[in-house]
This record gives sequence, C-alpha cells and structure tokens, in this order.
Amino acid sequence: MKNIPARLPGALLAAAMICGGCHRDARTHANATPPIPVQLAIAHQRDVPRVLEAVGNVQALRTVALKSQVDGIIAKVHFREGDQVKTGDLLISLDHRPFENALRIARADLANARAEAAQADADVERYRTLDQQDAIAKQQFAVLQTKQATSEAIVQAKEAAVANAELQLSYTQIRAPISGQTGQVLLHEGSLVKANDVNQSIVSINQLTPITTSFALPESTLPQVRAALAAGTANVTVIDPAAGVERHDGHLTFIDNSVDASTGTITLKAEFGNDDHALWPGEFVRAELAVGVDRNAIVVPSSAVQVGQDTAQVFVVKSDHTVELRPVQVIRTMGESTLLSKGVHDGETVVADGQLRLVSGSKVEAKTISGAKIETAQTP
Repeated sequence: MKNIPARLPGALLAAAMICGGCHRDARTHANATPPIPVQLAIAHQRDVPRVLEAVGNVQALRTVALKSQVDGIIAKVHFREGDQVKTGDLLISLDHRPFENALRIARADLANARAEAAQADADVERYRTLDQQDAIAKQQFAVLQTKQATSEAIVQAKEAAVANAELQLSYTQIRAPISGQTGQVLLHEGSLVKANDVNQSIVSINQLTPITTSFALPESTLPQVRAALAAGTANVTVIDPAAGVERHDGHLTFIDNSVDASTGTITLKAEFGNDDHALWPGEFVRAELAVGVDRNAIVVPSSAVQVGQDTAQVFVVKSDHTVELRPVQVIRTMGESTLLSKGVHDGETVVADGQLRLVSGSKVEAKTISGAKIETAQTP
C-alpha cells in the first residue's frame, strides 16, 4: 500500500497524454470534414417593377361584318381575300340597273309635281286681284290656295322620293367603312344578297393597327391597377413564346365598369401600335401589367429563402467559406426570384440549393447540384 502513491503521478501523466491525444484526434477530424457542396447565387440590389400577369387574348380594335343594305345581285368583287383596304375603298358592286330605273321614275314624278305646283301658283296669283276686288267668291279663291299648298307638299314628297332612290342606288356600291384587313369572302359574283341579312355577311374587316389585348385580373388587384392608370404608369407587355413575339409598347386603355361576379375578376384592355402586324386577332399571349416599382430591393433566387419558425431565413456565405443563417424580410416573390428588404446586402453570396445539410458555421463549396438556372458564383 505504501508504493501506490509513488505510482500515482505516472498514471495521471499517462491519462493526460491519452486525453491530449483524444483532443488532437477530434481537431484533426473536424479539420478533415469535407466542405458541403451547394449551389450559390449573388444577391443584387436594383429597382424591380411590380408586375401583374394574366393570359390575354388579342382582339381587333374594330371589326366590321359587311352586309348589303339593299336586295340585289353581286356584279363584281373588287378585292382579294386578305387584302389591306382603306376607309372608302370600293369593295363590292351590285347590279345597279334596277335602282337606276327607280331613280328615273322618281325624277319623272318630281318633274310632274313641280309642273302642277307651278300651275297652282299661277292660278293663285291670277285670282288674287279678283279676290281683292270681290269679283269672285271667297270660297273659290280658298280652293285655289289649298291646291297651291297641296302641290307644294307633293313636290316635297317627290323630292324625298328622288333622294331615297339616289340613296338606294349608292348602296349598290359597298365601300370599306374602316381601314383594315379583309377576311374570307363568303359571297361571290352572281350571288343574291338580301338587305341586312342577319344570317349572312359578305366579308369581315379587322383593324390591325392599332390592336388591343384583353385580359382579366383578380378583383383584389383593382386598387393597384386604378392607381397605376391614374399615374400614367400602367404599361403593358405581351409575350407569345411560341411565336417569338414580345411587345413592350402597350398601355392600359380600358377597365370594365364592373367585376364579373361569377369569376371574381375584372376585364382590362391594352392597346398596341402593331405596325408590323406581329399581333394577330384571336392569338393567346401572356400579358404583364406594370403597377409600380420596388426601389432598391435585394433580389435572390426564391430557392435561397427558407421558411423558419418565426421568419424567412437565408444562408449567407462568409469570406472563410462558412455559412451564416440570417433572418430576412421578404417583400414579394415573382417566379424564380424573391425580393428582400433587409437581411442580405448587395453583392453577398447566398446558398441557392443544397441547404438540407447546412447549419450555421458549415463550410461549403460551390457545385452544380441541380438543373435549375441560377446565377452561380465562386465563394469569396
């Protein structure tokens, strides 16, 4: 028992050496932990427009279905299907001979009525002196005056008949009421047309320049839309990816006067110049309405923002290649990008993909670990 104390310092020394070796092994293991592969992105600060998106339908600004205003036979079609026409261009000629004959008859009736009116005027003037001298009965002179007034009325009626016959004759030439592009010709030479036929038109004309796009937005967006329209900033972009068409020159021109109760949406229309006819009536496009701008917002990929218990969070890569989990304040999300008001600074690197294995202090390296199109960058 007396030798035990003598051996105790050696045992403590051995234990100390063993423990020291354990700490060295732990530090070596920590240093040997490989960096976690992640996908990175750079946060950028910029002004971002607030945009409302919807599916739009391109519509002609004006559409006219041409119909005849009189019964007749089509004598000649003066255009080809798909032609561009201008207001007043002669498009269809009807057989005008029956209408010319009717005009001749009306003019002959007018000439006869004028002759009778002239005779009635002469009779009144001739008998006026005799009436003043009481040389004829008052009743006889009154009859002459009545005949004079009746003759004048008949002349006016015949003049109206001539004007109507001339109008009917003018209807045999059907002219373009608007400028635009013609569609398919449905009736050709020799076809019988009826006046204002509700079941049949001859051809339609669509005005393509300018042109409109109609789209609907939820009623909750109406205050933003009206504010943008009042401020003159309600610009509209339409995109057709399939056709490769993209137009940025649209401006909002119409807000419907009521909300559709069945869908909870309101119909809007935007007008585009369309000088090159790239937009076509009936085409479906993606419409984007600008209703404002978020100034100096920090933009990061939406995949970089994680949902925490109390707030949104982002892993930010520091200069030593380790990450720091920061709370952020989200303004809004637009597609694959999210706008932040605080939490991340312009130019900082954030983890856009691969956050599952991360904790604060984890070391990372940039790797492409998904097929997402994210702006990558090397760590500082």
